[in-house]
Amino acid sequence: MMKALQGIIIDLDGTVCRGEEIIPGAPKAIETLRRRGIHIVFVSNTIDSPSTYASRLTRLKVLTDPEDIIQTATVLRHYLLREIPNATVFVIGEEPLLEELRPWFKLSEDPKEIDVVVASFDRGFNYHKLNIGFQALKRGARFLATNIDATCPLPEGEIPDAAPVIAALEACTGRKLDLNIGKPSTWMLEIALERFGLSSDQTLLVGDRVETDILMGKRAGMVTVLVLTGVTRRKDLDHAPVQPDYILESIADLPQLLDKGLGAGSRQVQQRG
Repeated sequence: MMKALQGIIIDLDGTVCRGEEIIPGAPKAIETLRRRGIHIVFVSNTIDSPSTYASRLTRLKVLTDPEDIIQTATVLRHYLLREIPNATVFVIGEEPLLEELRPWFKLSEDPKEIDVVVASFDRGFNYHKLNIGFQALKRGARFLATNIDATCPLPEGEIPDAAPVIAALEACTGRKLDLNIGKPSTWMLEIALERFGLSSDQTLLVGDRVETDILMGKRAGMVTVLVLTGVTRRKDLDHAPVQPDYILESIADLPQLLDKGLGAGSRQVQQRG
């Protein structure tokens, strides 16, 4: 049985917005939840800075402080500082990720000195970057990723995300990824819960991807809600690795679900409704 609800951890892309496009009803739903005293934390596998995302959400009528956003670049920095504080890092990724790491770590393209290769979403991915990663991994560098999403949802449709970059490095090196920092890893949730003083049994997880958002929530022992405004469709659940506790057409329906209660006995009634 879930304790009294204190916080909701909400995925962003596909759940609250699609790029610069807000999900209809999301601002009103989030405002309603905040008025009830529920702390809202946003999480994302993207590497845009928290300040950039907060500004974007505020423009979209979801008033947001950068402290309320946790994304994979921040999680990666926390992990490296704790586990490999003196690492020399090579990043296959875009500028916001580099900006997050640059003040804390030496960034290098010399395979002889690289300790960690990071694979991420990168619209500038090319053979040069692939070869640096290949050479460093063959020399024994650790192989990390910010996320393992195959695609990223945008208003005009999906585009390739980090998974193709990971696959290219695995294919040429024979190596497997050592660690995924992003969803469905629980690293992101652990930071969110610690930052806001919440526990998993008083926190709800809302997202649009069953293989990342919902799986992450399940691993952390949270009640989970899948929304159908992003990547996952109802038919996908027939072969999904885990099942959400509840399914909603949109985050706009979340306050109504909470009004009905989240008792364990009501989950199956609400799940397919």
